[in-house]
Amino acid sequence: MRPNIFSHYRATLLLGLPIMVGQIGVIVQSFADTMMVGRYATEALAAAGFVNQIFNLMTFVLLGYSYGLTPLVSGAYGRGNEKEACHYLKQALGSNALFFALLVGLALIIYTFIDRLGQPTEVLPLARPYFLVMLASMFFVMPFNVLRQFTDGTNDTVSAMYCLVISNVLNIVGNYLLIYGIGPFPELGLLGAGISTLVARAVMLFLLLGVVAFRKRYAPYRKAFAKTTLRWKAMWEVHRISFPISMQIGVETACFTVSCIMAGWIGKVEAASFQVLMSIGTLGFLIYYSFGAGMSIRIGTFCGTSDWKQAHLAMKAGMHIILVMATLACACFFLLQHHFVALFTEDPNVRAVSLLLMAPLITYQYADAFQIIFANALRGISQVMPMMRASIISYIVVGLPMGYLLGFPLGFGIQGIFFAFSIGLGTAAALFYYYYIRHLRPLLCA
Repeated sequence: MRPNIFSHYRATLLLGLPIMVGQIGVIVQSFADTMMVGRYATEALAAAGFVNQIFNLMTFVLLGYSYGLTPLVSGAYGRGNEKEACHYLKQALGSNALFFALLVGLALIIYTFIDRLGQPTEVLPLARPYFLVMLASMFFVMPFNVLRQFTDGTNDTVSAMYCLVISNVLNIVGNYLLIYGIGPFPELGLLGAGISTLVARAVMLFLLLGVVAFRKRYAPYRKAFAKTTLRWKAMWEVHRISFPISMQIGVETACFTVSCIMAGWIGKVEAASFQVLMSIGTLGFLIYYSFGAGMSIRIGTFCGTSDWKQAHLAMKAGMHIILVMATLACACFFLLQHHFVALFTEDPNVRAVSLLLMAPLITYQYADAFQIIFANALRGISQVMPMMRASIISYIVVGLPMGYLLGFPLGFGIQGIFFAFSIGLGTAAALFYYYYIRHLRPLLCA
């Protein structure tokens, strides 16, 4: 029987829920880091916000680059071709390693000029060592991303979920011990949070490596992987799909990162409040993206067999699920805003500014949800170049200038910077939808 939309709901939920649980673990980790650091010192919270926005950019650029592997593996999986899936895995490991080396070089340049980014002077002594530890932790994030896209692409979204949950529990415990200096552990403050993240990410990678290396399900893939060799032409094929996705996510994240830097121009209270709201907003983003990723896997599987009508139906099912999640997120943010903000800081000034930002945070949720829906739909059908062009227009040409205009010349301050997110995300959603329909309509009518 051909799947109907209800069977697509079930399949997308089964794929997306493990991803969501893993992402909730990431959210819990982010919440724990921000809460513990925020209660330690406002300066530490501002420093964490500044550095984390830089590494959020690096993290999402790397994650986006690894996403290029998912439609290739899911398509091969849909055809039952294990050799082809492992061929793409090895090429993706090679291309991701080269791309990561470039990003490390850029991060070191940023570190060299970190004192010229206009941040409060009391933040910099805390930011410098934390920056280096977070950079070291990225050496474990890159290979984990690639392996995760491989396992997700074979419809095994549960293994990465368990690795993420275990890693996040370790990180929270490590934060508690190293930030405050519990028992025999030294009181390291913000640096302790960075060391805890480094250890947790190393454990996360080795756990997933163990799954792929020893689980019976992957035995045929291990044999095929051993027979596969790295080839420049094949790595370039993976790069052609991976790079536009990376730039799409990277440009979006850069919009938030530069906005964080602009918040620091206003003052440390605004910088700290920006970090609080970004931590809360990540709750919605990662949940939407979890089901977007599940939807993309479903679309890629049907594209592998050229069943375009079922691919489109899979998109519709994913869209319905994500919009329900966006509605629930908006309700939670509105009803629990005081409780959310109180979790992160005891500073009354930071709390007051953070509450002022809840309205613009809620405003951009649906725009964020729609751009995630159609970005993942384009990724599922391997139409990635339009995503990069649309993202540059939406976030660099429209979003950031609007943030600066509303925040400074028009005098709305930190609220203006936040309201501009709705404009940038909404523009992206409209453009992604246009490119998706333009590509798929002829295939549906054929």
